[in-house]
Amino acid sequence: MNKVFLIGNLTRDPEVSTTASGIPMCRFAIAVNRRFSRDDNNNNTDFFNVVTWRGVAESCGKVLSKGRKVAVSGSIQLRNYEAQDGSRRQAVDVVADEVEFLPSGGDRSGGENNNYHEAPARREAPRPVQDLTPVDDDDLPF
Repeated sequence: MNKVFLIGNLTRDPEVSTTASGIPMCRFAIAVNRRFSRDDNNNNTDFFNVVTWRGVAESCGKVLSKGRKVAVSGSIQLRNYEAQDGSRRQAVDVVADEVEFLPSGGDRSGGENNNYHEAPARREAPRPVQDLTPVDDDDLPF
């Protein structure tokens, strides 16, 4: 089983591109704190490259920016590439199936993208924000 769940903050703005066949792709990196290191009881940080595709990529490109907190669910994928100096290298990417946009520390009262906190971005195409309408809790059937 290849499944990973991470919560962290973006280290840079996302990079959105489109493949030659027109499929949207978004790349970003997140910093994830580890609880304690063995030597000094200080938090350590790990950095992960994240790749999203299609509707998730489009949503991430529109909403995310450096410093934004996200929860990522997906799988780990290894890729090989050739560096500029001609050496062969290997990189580890998290291919995200879902990305949930989380409120940051100062974002609790509702920021400009508050509607995106309600549900995670999934592989299926997300509804555009302009189609969302407020619903009164009294109108819910449950």
